[in-house]
Amino acid sequence: MKANAVNGLKVWCTIALAATVAACGSMESTSMNNKSSAPAPKTSAHGGDLAAALATADRPAEDKARDADRKPAELMQFFGVKPGMTTVDIIALGGYVTEVLSVAVGPNGKVYAQNPPIALQLRDGMYAKAITERLANNRLKNVVRVDADLPATAQIPPGSVDVAITAMNYHDVRNQNPANGPGFLKAVYMMLKPGGVFGVTDHVGNDGADNAALHRIPKHFLLEDAKAAGFTIDGESDMLAHAADDHTKVVFDPTLRGKTDQFVVRLRKPK
Repeated sequence: MKANAVNGLKVWCTIALAATVAACGSMESTSMNNKSSAPAPKTSAHGGDLAAALATADRPAEDKARDADRKPAELMQFFGVKPGMTTVDIIALGGYVTEVLSVAVGPNGKVYAQNPPIALQLRDGMYAKAITERLANNRLKNVVRVDADLPATAQIPPGSVDVAITAMNYHDVRNQNPANGPGFLKAVYMMLKPGGVFGVTDHVGNDGADNAALHRIPKHFLLEDAKAAGFTIDGESDMLAHAADDHTKVVFDPTLRGKTDQFVVRLRKPK
């Protein structure tokens, strides 16, 4: 990756993510002190029913409370996550998706939880504390923590990843500077195996709106950037759609929090 693309990602981390965290507060700061008392399954293999595995796994109660809105089992199925895969949670923050992936890929799989260092420094280290607590005592044995800016090739070998996911982050990557989008996507493209998938969810924005302030993005921006980065558009889903959201309010509005209209896109690196 060219130096200017990497620098662009670091600029985004410094500016956009700082604004995001200042606005959203503890959106991903799950506490392990409110952990579910249900025993973890001996194998995390979907065994055929990932939803049941997520319900019975030793996940934080706050995580389970969010499942109805975030539909993690359906997302993993749509993105093609299977036991034994190598996966990455891009901009993992507190690690909600990281833990879902941990259950989904099982003991023979691997999950990289990637966070830009700036994200771990903000708000008195809120996300650093959350992800540290989540991974304490080697609790999620198949998770590797990666505190590094993309492309993070020293920790995540290029061409080694089956599925990467970023949840509600791409709008901040692109809104600060549209040129950052393709560089970010190319960094993810680099880590994927041929045929690998990049799953993206984000808050839907309207063309012409102040989407940077609203923390939204029109879906076609992602699709255009993805094609420029070499991806094919492999699938789209309306599983996180909310028709009551007209895309004019900031996503942290109390009337919308957790129930924004979101797109779900599956990008694929050609074989």
